[in-house]
Amino acid sequence: MAQTQSADIRGTASNFEAMKRGFFGRCPHCGRGRMFRAFLKVADHCPACGEELHHHRADDFPAYVVIVIVGHILVPLVLLVETHLAPPFWVGMTLWPAAVVVLTLALIQPVKGAIVGLQWAMGMHGFDQARKDRDALRGGLASVASQSGT
Repeated sequence: MAQTQSADIRGTASNFEAMKRGFFGRCPHCGRGRMFRAFLKVADHCPACGEELHHHRADDFPAYVVIVIVGHILVPLVLLVETHLAPPFWVGMTLWPAAVVVLTLALIQPVKGAIVGLQWAMGMHGFDQARKDRDALRGGLASVASQSGT
């Protein structure tokens, strides 16, 4: 039984690892199951490990983060192109809105996944019980390891 728990703890991710797994649309716990069942709809649980994911409360935060990222990418680019190249007005009216839409759609799901992964790793909202269970399991394994080592 201790070996199964040990393998489960090794699969537990740090904050960064959970965010990275979420960014790529994977379960923050195991990294194997898919986090999303639709474009922005988080699955109720991981199909691979059964970890509950329905607790997330990402709300509007992913959209705010995407706005900041897209703004930091496009505003300097717009200023550079418009001041140095001075393209015709119609180019700016077609190019920049299209760039905003493409970047926004490309980033919204990965950013939401990273935020859900961070919430999971930090035990925020409904994930607090899952974090307590992981911490208790870690504590139990540490005591088992120290007892077997002495």
